Amino acid sequence: MNKTQETKEKICAFYASDYHFEMISLPYINKQIEEDKQVIILTENNLEETINTVISKINLKEEKKAKILNINWKNDDLSKIKNIKKAVENKKETTIFIKGKENYIKNINENIEKWTKENEKIKLIDCYDLEEISENLDEIMDNYNVVLGTTGEKQIQKI
Repeated sequence: MNKTQETKEKICAFYASDYHFEMISLPYINKQIEEDKQVIILTENNLEETINTVISKINLKEEKKAKILNINWKNDDLSKIKNIKKAVENKKETTIFIKGKENYIKNINENIEKWTKENEKIKLIDCYDLEEISENLDEIMDNYNVVLGTTGEKQIQKI
């Protein structure tokens, strides 16, 4: 969970609600799909209902909407972990969003690091609940070089 990891690209993001997370991540997810990268979303809570609402209100071609909705938005870590292992075996470029409380993100990261030791085709995006980590925001951001926002990846400027 820090920027000194050599095997994977690490990015952070911050959200205020499930809808906010989806609005931040959708442009990026769409881009990853267009680049033929696999997208996996590990989440503590089921996002199916909120993503369906968001997708129904955005201006995207139906084909792109279908691809986004085809991602597993449920909190089904076991099947998603199997997909990660399969992606590692097949050396498939994969972007993994890890959305949840700080402890959930930490535990998932530790496990992913074990499973993907030598795989450089994995990009991890740790998505933190702003309400939970507001007191520690600077401390968390110190562990990353890049933050994801609605306009994409941005280098974190150190003061």
